[in-house]
Amino acid sequence: MLEAMMPYLTDVFYNAASSHSAGMQAQHAVMKSRIDVANLIGAKMNEIIFTSGATEAINLAILGASRAARSQGGSGRTKVVTVMSEHAAVRDCADYCAEHGFDVAWLPVDAEGCVIMEAASQIIDDTTILVSVMAVNNETGVRQDLKTLSKMAHAHGALFMTDATQAFGKMDINVDELDVDLMTFSGHKIYGPKGVGALFVRARADRTFALEPLMFGGGQERGIRSGTLNVPGIVGLATAALLSLAEHDVESVRIQSLRDKFEAAMMELPDVRINGLGADRSYNISNVCFHGIEADLLLLNLDHVACSKGSACSSAKPKPSPVLTAMGRSEADAHSSLRFSFGRFTTELDVDRLIHDVSQAHNHVRYQTC
Repeated sequence: MLEAMMPYLTDVFYNAASSHSAGMQAQHAVMKSRIDVANLIGAKMNEIIFTSGATEAINLAILGASRAARSQGGSGRTKVVTVMSEHAAVRDCADYCAEHGFDVAWLPVDAEGCVIMEAASQIIDDTTILVSVMAVNNETGVRQDLKTLSKMAHAHGALFMTDATQAFGKMDINVDELDVDLMTFSGHKIYGPKGVGALFVRARADRTFALEPLMFGGGQERGIRSGTLNVPGIVGLATAALLSLAEHDVESVRIQSLRDKFEAAMMELPDVRINGLGADRSYNISNVCFHGIEADLLLLNLDHVACSKGSACSSAKPKPSPVLTAMGRSEADAHSSLRFSFGRFTTELDVDRLIHDVSQAHNHVRYQTC
């Protein structure tokens, strides 16, 4: 990936919007990357909008669609629907919408973290502008039934959006099969560069809609997103995605076996449960509740383990994980839960050491607490 990026950090450092020959080289790199990313998700080249990351893409999708619906007027659509267990970027956008006069409805999830379909069928209606449901939860790895939910949204003429940040590059995604209108993802979740992401915006004659831009300027990305394009980042995103999917079939099996080995060992410890265990989950995430033990105390005893109490984006916040409380976990159990992620650089030896270190920390803290 770095090898692919280097020319655009050194020799071909030109603005992709420039009309001179050097700028055209950068423009060609962006075009190729746009085609590669589009092909990976079954989209068209002109349906990919490059952004600074998934957070910007999420804001552009939710706020852009909501404001456009309000500007058009006369549709009677005032509602934004999302899920209680979404990433903070989605939840905070929904809160912003509520503060600015939109109706916001929250879909509940069951104890495993799956959207309760009966509730969704009651909440999504003809006043709905957009329904936003993440593909894979960033804290538990739980996958949602996007096909069923997109069908519900479209039955009422609403847009359907998914935050696919945790799914992109880790599973096969086809925007037509899922029938999504908007999809967001980011480079750094697939070992790509930080500070780059993308928004899929469906462009289909039978389902037209507008997004209001959040930033104004050169209108580089279809007039929806302004700003000089991050050429090396875009090239890195596309290259990382191609590499991730090329290795997916083998790596997913290997990583899941390591994750399962870790979880089996954890469940042998007293009062330990896996959050979301009964749901369809991504192969690389494990969220473990060490009932009765503060996760912060465990972290103090895990000097050589990189894990967290929840999303890294929200780990500085002292509140319990909204994802886990949405699943019905008590605040105490939410504060007793840790998220572990497994990836392409995780080895069998790493997992053996992890099991040893976590088990030792668990027993040490449990004994001291008692």
